[in-house]
Amino acid sequence: MIAFEGAVADGRDWFDALLEAIAEWELTEETVGDRHYRYLIGGEAFDWLLLAERLCDELDGAIPKDETEALLFFGKMPLEMEEDDFRHAIGDAKHRAHLNFVYGVMVEEALQLTVEEEVIKEGRSSVWMRGENAEGQVFERIYGRPEHELLADFRAERELPPCEDLSYGDLRAFIYWLFKYRVNQSDPARVASDTRKALAQISRLEAGARRRAEHVESAMAPNANVFDGEVVARFR
Repeated sequence: MIAFEGAVADGRDWFDALLEAIAEWELTEETVGDRHYRYLIGGEAFDWLLLAERLCDELDGAIPKDETEALLFFGKMPLEMEEDDFRHAIGDAKHRAHLNFVYGVMVEEALQLTVEEEVIKEGRSSVWMRGENAEGQVFERIYGRPEHELLADFRAERELPPCEDLSYGDLRAFIYWLFKYRVNQSDPARVASDTRKALAQISRLEAGARRRAEHVESAMAPNANVFDGEVVARFR
């Protein structure tokens, strides 16, 4: 943390210094104030953007706000970086754990969203499905069991209290647990099909995020002409 602050204070590019700080980071979780950060989910999946948020919060005002918001809200790096360069910057072990996060958390969430959209679409076109619980159907379709049963198994395995709401960290851990459950219970062809479906959803979401980020950048640009929240012209 101190090295990161010192590097930025010395004028080094903040994102380069951030990646170096992430590469050197050793804690898997910590509590700062009233917030608990769990960077390594299930001992395997590394949420590097959560760690980036933690580090950047310590330098509030010392690094470009627009670039940090684009990174933390939209996952947009301030410079183009190939995957191999990113792997080299944070180290092989953290990069492998990062990929576990991508496929075990991000892809799993995208798969749930995709199936939920399918259920809702089917419900709109069929009078027989109206009034049925979409969220309940999502879990039945993906995992073959109701959510409450899976959650009970997860709580029992982690020795969590049965009635308390899940924390943010525990919710992410539950998503990763569901990913491993699905992979172990499904045949490889089904896993591959679900993964392709989820990755397509992520591509659509990322494209939308890029458009929103570009829109925000345009709105904040000098001489941008904004009407009712929309950029309608830019004069040079």
